[in-house]
Amino acid sequence: MTGAADSAWYRLAVTGEVRRERTAKPRHAGVTMVIDTGLGLSQCEDLLMMADRWIDHWKLSFGTSALIPKPVLAKKLDLIGSAGILTFPGGTMFEATIVRRHCRHYMRTARGMGFTAVEISEGSIDLSPDRRRGAIECALDHDLEVITEVGKKDPTTQPSPGQLADQALQDLEWGASWVVVEGRESGTGVGMYDATGRIDMEAVETVAERVGDAVDRLVWEAPLADQQKMLIGRFGLNVGLGNIDPTRILALEALRTGLRFETLQPIAARLAARGAWDPEQREPGPS
Repeated sequence: MTGAADSAWYRLAVTGEVRRERTAKPRHAGVTMVIDTGLGLSQCEDLLMMADRWIDHWKLSFGTSALIPKPVLAKKLDLIGSAGILTFPGGTMFEATIVRRHCRHYMRTARGMGFTAVEISEGSIDLSPDRRRGAIECALDHDLEVITEVGKKDPTTQPSPGQLADQALQDLEWGASWVVVEGRESGTGVGMYDATGRIDMEAVETVAERVGDAVDRLVWEAPLADQQKMLIGRFGLNVGLGNIDPTRILALEALRTGLRFETLQPIAARLAARGAWDPEQREPGPS
């Protein structure tokens, strides 16, 4: 894994100070979770070569990991894991297994295949609190890092922001390392988003206020650029963001660090306000 200082532009960018504020791996805040719906080995290798330093969590979405030949999956997980990235199957895979009461077998198999984490969710099913806690403990017993998800995939059965926050706090108390706030791969109609993908900032504020300092442990599923912009604007560049398309990892990091219009414009305005940059001033000539 290479560092940000390896960039040819690193010392030239006006946003260098902002980029130095960006947390480094292994991150305890500001994680980026990629959603993988079927990348091949060569595609994974190319992506890691370009952007491994900016990826923290790698989700093999839905139940897609069950459809990949075992030798290929093992190679893929080893490749991603060697870059210091947590790998886990989508929560739907967990749900499909738990309804058949195979929790221990699921965790044992996930660990044996090379996953380093699991996602425990109730997007399509309902679990009692005892069953949810038991699943978290089962994963921990198998040396898997636990990522839980709060929220539902059905737009007609959405929990309130307060309920999402309370479940997130409970999961963290039970041993989860991270809590994903449901947004689906489309970013529409569930969680913090309306049917068009517009973010409900009042709902975001309710969740943030209730979880308090634990907000750094949240990963907001935000596949759309406007959603990412709003969350970065509210929480800063080190906000946890998930369901990021593999082709948009660098675009998101540019947004985080002031290398896109949406975040560069306010940086330039602040510099001008404190006299650190004058639009009329020409740089000195060569010495």
